Amino acid sequence: MLDSRGIEISGGQTLLASHFGSSFRGCSFIDVKPPPVRTVKQMLMMKRKNLQNCSQDNYNLEHKRMSPKYETSPTGVNHHQLSPPVPVSQNTTTLFPTAAPENAPMKQEFLVNQQMQHSFEYPPLHKQRTPSPEGRMTLFQWQIQQEARKVEGISLEQLSMQDSDGDTFLHIAVAKGLRALAYVLSAKMAGTCFLDIKEHNGQSPLQIAATTNQYLILQDLMAHGAQVNTRDCWGRAPLHVCAEKGHYLTLGGIWKALKGNGELIDVEMFSYDGLTALHLAVLSHNNVVKDLRNLENPCTFMTAELGQRKRLYFECIKILLNMGASCGTKDLKSGRTSLHMASEEANVELLKIFLDQPTMLSIVNVKTFSGNTALHIVSSLTNHKTQAEAVKLLMRKGADPGIRNLENELPSQLVPEGPAGEKVRQILKGKHVNA
Repeated sequence: MLDSRGIEISGGQTLLASHFGSSFRGCSFIDVKPPPVRTVKQMLMMKRKNLQNCSQDNYNLEHKRMSPKYETSPTGVNHHQLSPPVPVSQNTTTLFPTAAPENAPMKQEFLVNQQMQHSFEYPPLHKQRTPSPEGRMTLFQWQIQQEARKVEGISLEQLSMQDSDGDTFLHIAVAKGLRALAYVLSAKMAGTCFLDIKEHNGQSPLQIAATTNQYLILQDLMAHGAQVNTRDCWGRAPLHVCAEKGHYLTLGGIWKALKGNGELIDVEMFSYDGLTALHLAVLSHNNVVKDLRNLENPCTFMTAELGQRKRLYFECIKILLNMGASCGTKDLKSGRTSLHMASEEANVELLKIFLDQPTMLSIVNVKTFSGNTALHIVSSLTNHKTQAEAVKLLMRKGADPGIRNLENELPSQLVPEGPAGEKVRQILKGKHVNA
């Protein structure tokens, strides 16, 4: 067909009519078309055919048997040549279905197409085995290998070098939470005095881990021999730091590591302020209770935040009691026990757990340096909603309302005036104690 310019258009090609002589007039021209565009399936079939032809000689040497005849497709391509050789493994039936009988050409056509489609989605991996679950490497183990290669050429003297703040490489790795690096460094320092070297605040890498709540790193350090009874410049051991900050996971990590290696720890160690770890946890818990009590317009977020902090300190107190801490130990400045401290805020939650201790009968009437018992302290409180309940708890566990302090005062004489105070006086007289 010619357009208006005398150009012949045939089969997608344009030829000028002037290019043909008079001898070609009246003759029919054959349109020379470009080779047909092959589909992805046809290209894959040809690729498999070429690969099969290359490996057919080796394949025939391994299999000295006649191959069954298969029906050929209308295009003349042998389906048996397109399908991959059956692997020796027994789990290949899901990847390559079994061939159909010769008298089922339609089914054979479907199976071959299914094989082609499956092999396109999941190419067979020959001579590749899946590693066993026992041989798999965890991410932490892989990280340890990578860090070990980095510090392989560093000597122990270089690892023990300190900067202007007294920090070593291990201090910095622990502070940044680089567990794998800290593990490798502590393993190289294990068995030496450099593992417990202190920075300018007197903190060892283990104390840095306790301060930053890196409980996994702390367990690694203890596994390599780091000392847990060491003090910083404030006289605090890692137990003091965890109790004061509410790091119950780190505190639990210390307890777990101690049970594993049998190492002894001084739970009753005093800081330079004369407080044990349990004292610090109780005082921190009291501060949260006080903040909750003093909230004028409590919002949901603030209440939830303080409630979460109170639970953290409560977990620390339970862990310390399980580790053997005594709630009857007095602080070195005022002679208060943990029971006295809990009574200062009428902290019913802590009073219940302390009064349930087996040794409480011998502790409930212990006096401070000023002669006050826990009952004296809780009776003198003002504007505490839980005051009456706290007095009842102490009275039920054997608190004596007839004990006098150094100023010769009874607990009933310290009760403030008012309706709430009158209720407390009635309880101290033995009335409504079990109500």
